[in-house]
Amino acid sequence: MTERKPPQMKFKTWIDQQVAEAERRGVFDDLPGKGKPLNLKPGAVDGDYGAQWARDYARREGVSVDEMLPTPLRLRREIERLAETAGEFRSEAEVREAAADLNRRIVEWRRIPVGPPVHVRLVNADDLVARWRAARKARAAAGRAERAAAATSAGDTPPDGRRRPRGPRRPRLWGRLCRR
Repeated sequence: MTERKPPQMKFKTWIDQQVAEAERRGVFDDLPGKGKPLNLKPGAVDGDYGAQWARDYARREGVSVDEMLPTPLRLRREIERLAETAGEFRSEAEVREAAADLNRRIVEWRRIPVGPPVHVRLVNADDLVARWRAARKARAAAGRAERAAAATSAGDTPPDGRRRPRGPRRPRLWGRLCRR
């Protein structure tokens, strides 16, 4: 373990000193890729190669960027994602269960917050259910429109929207019984 930084020394100077001492000891001699240029792709924003390296590393390792976010930001992103995908649930109970699970994790984080104080609001399950119902109605309407378009293209309904007569109409059973 390295010693602590002396209070009168700047961080940059102290880090440079630590690296120079490690080079003298030969710590960096057997590293893979020694003497080869770094694989820095052009396009790093403002020369921020550290952030670019972290994104490339996450992509290579198959880690999502969300997993690298601090907990409150990850929870906020989950709230947004849940609101966007509320219509994909199969039932209202599933929507309420997902909201309860997310609220449980938010409350857990609020009890012992780590890092800067970032407010994360609880999810309103009733709002999510309303979104789920609206998405369900929209899907049903789209399905009806799709079936109507398929029926029109199949020739069941003429383009003007009127139905074709099906032939002579027989009286219904109740009507036949009442006539007797």
